[in-house]
Amino acid sequence: MRISALFILSGLLLQGGCTGDARPVSPPPVSADACSIDGQKQFVLDRMREVYFWNDLLPGSVDIGAYPTPEALLEYLTSFQPLDNFSYIDLAASDAQFFGEGRYEGFGFSTRFESADDLRFTRVFASSPANAAGFVRGQRIIALNGRSIADIEANEGVGAVFSLPSVEFTIRRPDDSEFTTTVDKGIVTIDPVPQYRVIDRPGGASYGYLELATFISTADAEVAAAFDLFRQANVSDLIIDLRYNGGGLVVTTELLGDYLGGGVPPDTIFSHTLFNEDNAFFNRIEFFEAVAGSLNLSRMVVIATAGTASASELVTNAMIPHADVSIVGANTLGKPVGQLGLEFCDKILRPTAFETINSNGDGRYFDGLPADCPAADDLAMPIGADEDPNMIAALSLLDTGACPVRAAPAEGLQKPPAPRPASPRQATPWRQYADAW
Repeated sequence: MRISALFILSGLLLQGGCTGDARPVSPPPVSADACSIDGQKQFVLDRMREVYFWNDLLPGSVDIGAYPTPEALLEYLTSFQPLDNFSYIDLAASDAQFFGEGRYEGFGFSTRFESADDLRFTRVFASSPANAAGFVRGQRIIALNGRSIADIEANEGVGAVFSLPSVEFTIRRPDDSEFTTTVDKGIVTIDPVPQYRVIDRPGGASYGYLELATFISTADAEVAAAFDLFRQANVSDLIIDLRYNGGGLVVTTELLGDYLGGGVPPDTIFSHTLFNEDNAFFNRIEFFEAVAGSLNLSRMVVIATAGTASASELVTNAMIPHADVSIVGANTLGKPVGQLGLEFCDKILRPTAFETINSNGDGRYFDGLPADCPAADDLAMPIGADEDPNMIAALSLLDTGACPVRAAPAEGLQKPPAPRPASPRQATPWRQYADAW
């Protein structure tokens, strides 16, 4: 078994009861029996009893023979905690490729329902089959494999169609023209920091703007470059755009916290990480650490949607005690918990294993962090554009301390419909990049 990154928080090695650095331990030899279907199911059951955050809710007796796969067994075990829509099993190679290299196999887009049968692209990654096919943010998907969205949603759901290796898309452009094209899945490379800049305002104020798509290791260098620019411009107020950021590595989240915490006193707490009662000796406190480029932050405005989750919520919640933090857009998803990575055979089990709270002891925001200034995520506007309602609201807050008078409520615009895959545990927040919704 190999234990890898955590919330994914790196550096906690449960084997041997010790802590370590970000390098995972080497897996011990695995017998053929251990990689049989029954062996894999037994691994899942044993690890869930050990590290699952709600292990006290698991049934005392489980017949693993009643479940055909380890995934089906995990679905049963997590059904005892309705709050857990996050535990999952994946291929170990895919997991490492995503979190380590920012790459995954897919089409390269995320989507949102504007109404029951109105499905639109929210983001299209530049290095993706979707971009090569001419897909653009705001375009409407009219049909998949010749079937209407209404028909698909009434049956298996669009997530099931997006799981296919090749799909025929019928797309409607903003000018109402349509085109049909078949797209094959390929390797998508995510740019974790699509844009950053300094915004100069009338009266001499300067604000930083950073769009962060996901918390993966390839973001570290780009985040450093962004904060170097902000520091040179004497920025103390920051807009951080996390509207589709479903989370990622806690180690990258904590690095972002260090850049945000240049003005906090030494030995100031960023966050607490808390495990179940059986593993309380692994609980840890993360402190701010000064890094080159750290800002003396005064105000932070977070642009959010219902796709803002996990590590994105962690950094927002962690900064509330230390800066004037506001949320623009819509309530976040509500994922104050994170997962361990436990490798077995060619797979990785990521059970929900810990929660995080800020230095005030606040957490458990399963209903999401509330928006202070509701604003619509207008798909007709490029992300971060001057006309973007979220940018208008964010700049209004920084300029005047108030939301714009005509800030549009985000109710009904941000949340996707309930997932329809056979296993709802497949729809974990970061998997928006696997076209899960």
